[in-house]
Amino acid sequence: MRKIVVHEPGSHDKLRVEEHPDPSPARGEVLLDVRAAGVNYADCVVRMGLYESAKKYVGWPITPGFEFSGTVAALGEGVTDLALGAPVFGVTRFGGYASRVAVPRHQVFPLPARLTPEEAAGFPAVFMTAYYALFELVRLRPAMSLLVHSAAGGVGSALVQLGKIAGCRVVGVVGAAHKVEAARRLGADAVIDKSSEPLWAAAERLAPEGYDVILDANGVETLRQSYRHVASAGKLVVYGFHTMLPRQGGRPSYPKLAVDFLRMPRFNPLDLCNDNKSVLAFNLSYLFHRTEILREAMDRLIGWVEEGRLSAPPVKTFPLERAGEAHRAIESGSTVGKLVLTL
Repeated sequence: MRKIVVHEPGSHDKLRVEEHPDPSPARGEVLLDVRAAGVNYADCVVRMGLYESAKKYVGWPITPGFEFSGTVAALGEGVTDLALGAPVFGVTRFGGYASRVAVPRHQVFPLPARLTPEEAAGFPAVFMTAYYALFELVRLRPAMSLLVHSAAGGVGSALVQLGKIAGCRVVGVVGAAHKVEAARRLGADAVIDKSSEPLWAAAERLAPEGYDVILDANGVETLRQSYRHVASAGKLVVYGFHTMLPRQGGRPSYPKLAVDFLRMPRFNPLDLCNDNKSVLAFNLSYLFHRTEILREAMDRLIGWVEEGRLSAPPVKTFPLERAGEAHRAIESGSTVGKLVLTL
């Protein structure tokens, strides 16, 4: 089989296509012929050597990739409810940039009729991240106000749609004019283009009392102000730190990382109580073993897709051999929707 292998941390040139023996499915696993694999910003962080769960579960060398679509190639002992050749999609704790991958049965789902294989490959990681943020960490109520950073990106576009399904008022934040219409099409009630207007002045104008939920993957650039703009009894949900990492070059600046670490806001429990606010954070890659969470999330998400209430983000594809180009594109911050590798 072919797969991308990263032998040591570094820039885009560390993504190498190699030939390896096919994996064999263990008991309770499914072997997949991969047709497409989703690209996430986290994959770039893995390549740079800064992703903690990658260090914990794999080390070097490593094959990035959290999500895929394809067909069932073989079944491990004990798996009897899937047919060979069946179209499926799912998640994997690393290893997705490969023509074959073996994963536990509970991480594989039937391909929805409304999604192409390429759309499906870019669906689960972002929508499960958004689902966990909004429906596990937060109890949404109709008419709540949500502020979604990076609202035209992968997770951001999922957050906007799920927020609207829950009956919330959603304000999206984007970083360029060409992303405004994309966020509006997803259902955002208002869109702030921070490249053309002051972000926080606009946010205050749209929600003078603050926001019930703010969802932030930017890191130090916006976290402090995000917390300040959370309403009383509101929640700040943190799921990434993108602004701490480079937009060009593919290598982290360790002096910048050190400065940003020192600038990172610290949330004192006493202040949280007195402010009557909550700060919540998570990393989806630590949750793949939680069968009940994955099943509930994907059952509801697939149901909403089949009902036409959720749509996959627009997809731009790259062949596996051009994974470095996909990483450059997603790191630039200029993309809309999802990037997907095709095999």
